[in-house]
Amino acid sequence: MKSKVLLLLLILGSVLTSCSSSKSVSGKMYKKNAHASYYADKFNGRSTASGEKFSNSKLTAAHRKIPFGTKVKVTNKANSKSVIVEINDRGPWTPGRDIDLSKRAFMDISDNKNHGALKVSIEIIK
Repeated sequence: MKSKVLLLLLILGSVLTSCSSSKSVSGKMYKKNAHASYYADKFNGRSTASGEKFSNSKLTAAHRKIPFGTKVKVTNKANSKSVIVEINDRGPWTPGRDIDLSKRAFMDISDNKNHGALKVSIEIIK
C-alpha cells in the first residue's frame, strides 16, 4: 500500500512540475542585453522565411541566426515579464534590433503599449 501511495505522489509531482508557467522556465542565456521590437499589422498573412503564414496573434518571433522552430524565452528587463516564442522568421533588419516579436508576444511583456521597442534578455529553451 505504501509503495502505491509513493508511486502516486511521484507521478503527481512529475505532472505538476511539467505544467509550470513560462516564468519558471529557464534555458541557456543567448543575449542579456537585447533590443526587441514587434511586427506591424501589415505583415499579417504574409509568408515568413520558414514558409509559415505570419499572424500577430501567435507567439512567434524573427531572429537573424537562431534556427527556425527554436523556442526562446524573452524577458522584459524593466518589469521581468516573460514570454516563450517560436522562431519562424528572419530579421529584424533595423540596425540595433535583435529580435522581432509578434504583437501578441510584445504586448504580453510590455507595460507601456505605446512603445515599439523594449530592452530584453533572450534565453534558448529548445
